Amino acid sequence: MNSKTITKGILRAVAIILGSALVLYFLYRIQSVIAYIAIAAVMSLIGRPIVLFLERKLKFKNTIAVVITMLFLLSIFAGLIGLFIPLVIKQGQNLSLLNIDELQSNIENLYTEIITYFDLHKIDVEQSFKESNLLSKIDFALIPNFLNSIISGLGSFSIGLFSVLFISFFFLKDSRLFESGMLTFIPDDKESRWKASSSKIKDLLSRYFVGLIFQILILFIWYTIWLLILGIENAIVIAFLCALLNLIPYVGPLIGGALMLTLTMTSNLGASFSTIILPKTFWVLAVFISGQLIDNFASQPIIFSKSVKSHPLEIFLVILIAGILFGVLGLIVAVPAYTAIKVILKTFLSDNKIVKKLTKNL
Repeated sequence: MNSKTITKGILRAVAIILGSALVLYFLYRIQSVIAYIAIAAVMSLIGRPIVLFLERKLKFKNTIAVVITMLFLLSIFAGLIGLFIPLVIKQGQNLSLLNIDELQSNIENLYTEIITYFDLHKIDVEQSFKESNLLSKIDFALIPNFLNSIISGLGSFSIGLFSVLFISFFFLKDSRLFESGMLTFIPDDKESRWKASSSKIKDLLSRYFVGLIFQILILFIWYTIWLLILGIENAIVIAFLCALLNLIPYVGPLIGGALMLTLTMTSNLGASFSTIILPKTFWVLAVFISGQLIDNFASQPIIFSKSVKSHPLEIFLVILIAGILFGVLGLIVAVPAYTAIKVILKTFLSDNKIVKKLTKNL
């Protein structure tokens, strides 16, 4: 190997590294656009069954079916905003979530009531709290900062909404738009396989995202009914937030449960801790646990088995690994990404023994 060959190899390697760095930097700079495309893709997958129903059953033209679907999804979105935004604002005012000092005061008052209650029962928990130094470790600015960031982000919301709707419209109108773009990078002899796998992926992911909507709806209805029966203030908002957090596997339900209990206890400050706050909190905890049992043993198995056709243990391991590698984002995208990979593997590596085992239900 002469010096000229070595030089060419080094220059090629440097060019590849620089090219990769430029691509990553470019993707980083347009991350908002990537987010719009991802949201639009999910929205189009959710709307796809409606478009197909209108086209095949009611014989609507493609454009009309897409417009009706978009209007239907927009009406649901507008209804949610009209229902929940006023309630969320009211909840924020009631809890003074935008006031750090008042929020901290509420938590400390609750802490005092808990200590008083346990002191009456000869249980010394105050020393344990002091030793753990728990209150000093809590950053009370996190919640207000989070809410303030949401409020400040509303300025760019209209641009994002328009972008998502515009992209979603064309994804629904031309369902093969993304597929056609990908065919540019697929060899000619593999095009038919890619088209088959692309259609399969869209069908499975459409079922999956529609299933997630029903999963949230079931939890929302369950929580709302029982929280209203228990007389919890702003029960609809609490139920919706906890049901929505359930989209984040394993971590989301824990955050939702803590949120539900905290909002329940702080909304009853001033009432008797032993006769009102504590019993009501236990009942709310029972509602949350029962909702999670329904979700884990009824809703999720049906969604995973009927939509992505994967074993619950298989899904658990995939979500766990994705969470370790990519954090919360990995938890959210693990199942759709894994489903797409399985379909592609079955299409192109159907003779592989491991692939056969993993994709036997597809």
